[in-house]
Amino acid sequence: MPGPAADGGKAPFGNAKGEIRAGVGVEDSEGGGGRERPGARGQRQNIVWRNVVLMSLLHLGAVYSLVLIPKAQPLTLLWAYFCFLLTALGVTAGAHRLWSHRSYKAKLPLRIFLAAANSMAFQNDIFEWSRDHRVHHKYSETDADPHNARRGFFFSHVGWLFVRKHRDVIEKGRRLDFTDLLADPVVRFQRKYYKITVVLMCFVVPTLVPWYIWGESLWNSYFLASILRYTISLNVTWLVNSAAHMYGNRPYDKHISPRQNPLVTLGAIGEGFHNYHHTFPFDYSASEFGLNFNPTTWFIDFMCWLGLATDRKRATKPMIEARKARTGDGSA
Repeated sequence: MPGPAADGGKAPFGNAKGEIRAGVGVEDSEGGGGRERPGARGQRQNIVWRNVVLMSLLHLGAVYSLVLIPKAQPLTLLWAYFCFLLTALGVTAGAHRLWSHRSYKAKLPLRIFLAAANSMAFQNDIFEWSRDHRVHHKYSETDADPHNARRGFFFSHVGWLFVRKHRDVIEKGRRLDFTDLLADPVVRFQRKYYKITVVLMCFVVPTLVPWYIWGESLWNSYFLASILRYTISLNVTWLVNSAAHMYGNRPYDKHISPRQNPLVTLGAIGEGFHNYHHTFPFDYSASEFGLNFNPTTWFIDFMCWLGLATDRKRATKPMIEARKARTGDGSA
């Protein structure tokens, strides 16, 4: 799963076909953007110092935020957690299960909500996030994988954001079709106004609500509901790229790196059933176990009940059991 944007030299905004022809599908990079310099292969990628500095400052701000927790009103802490849940849904139910994998369909009001929540997450716009995730699935654990876990925990967690993309990510990413993403007017709108929506949803709204409604200080609101919440949400997402590719069992396919990781499942509201997800990426639940601690699945099912989501895709029980018998590691 991708991380925060770094505004890496995007091509001008245009229609779907125009953007794909312009190369924006592969050359704008949250890891500093742009194309690698000639000869920059493998481990010899250029460090993007702006990202290193900004991410360091963000995490220092999050550490400072911890001392403000006892001073904040309980409602502020609840609000920060609520914003975390919205942030997570913008990634898990939105950019991941809806737009990256098309594992269910969402009507316009739900897509607008998920796009707003995705801007609160500030992990690149829907198009970039989904594009990189599709490349990750297609070329998992190779140099064409944006956050290749074979390069170590730190690289797959956050280090990939500190360097320019490997040439293979760019070259092989061109082979995939992303026109369906920009055929969605919600994706196009969010991409066009991404910076504005990020400022509003990730920082302004989380900060102003506690201050205006129940009189919390702007200082506490900003650091707890914006900085701390944002930093935690980033790291929870990154754990899917790192920990869930290294630690856990592989009951569905022992030949791939992704694992079943209960702790990641807990933090990422249902995204830690990663061996299952990479084996059956089309499954809207991203898990064999349906509603068994999978808040993202709860949310999608509730949206279906409201009539805002339809066409949920699922792997069948016989399909799952056959795959476990054929390629699983024998664990439960």
